[in-house]
Amino acid sequence: MTIRVLIADDQAMIRSGLRVILEDEPDITVIGEAEDGVEAVAMARRLRPDVCLVDIRMPGMDGIEVTRALAGPGVREPMRVVVVTTFDQDEYVHGALRAGAVGFLLKDAGRKLLAEAVRAADKGESLVSPAVTVRLLRELAATRPAPAPVRHRLTDRELAVARQIARARSNQEIASALFISVSTVKGHVAAVQTKLGQRNRVGIAYWIWENGLAGADLPQTG
Repeated sequence: MTIRVLIADDQAMIRSGLRVILEDEPDITVIGEAEDGVEAVAMARRLRPDVCLVDIRMPGMDGIEVTRALAGPGVREPMRVVVVTTFDQDEYVHGALRAGAVGFLLKDAGRKLLAEAVRAADKGESLVSPAVTVRLLRELAATRPAPAPVRHRLTDRELAVARQIARARSNQEIASALFISVSTVKGHVAAVQTKLGQRNRVGIAYWIWENGLAGADLPQTG
């Protein structure tokens, strides 16, 4: 099955570059390009792409507004949105995660990571790569005041799984780290999403970081 992608970016050169990279992949095809947020929402609703690749800074509607319109709370059939950001500038990207984005990557991420991001989103996986995810969440966490103790209904094992998600680890990696089966991991992930009211793994990861529950033993990256 070919993954159908919509690209939304206000710079024609970037749209063109992303299209060339993605269409060089045998399992990905670009079905449309939008040059602003309003056009992106309209085109996405009309074409129903498998993945929307959305710039975070666009005229009309920015990437956060676009994400909320296509994947936010209250959207009956949410789409899979990957937000593209310039890491050093877009510290407010956590707004896109809260709005329902399933992933994010840097504009200079490179050919391989771009394709990986699209495939991950298409499969419902939220975290693009440990290097990108942990770096960005760590940066966001550093800009926030120390969190107060948080109350939650997670069991110890569910919290352990959620902390692994915050490390950008796959279900297989979590299973190996916690000595449980992949099916058990999936069950815990579903329970965590329900209890925390999060739609995806990015939301879980952000919740862990936002509430200071990631733990001091997270590996340093970047």
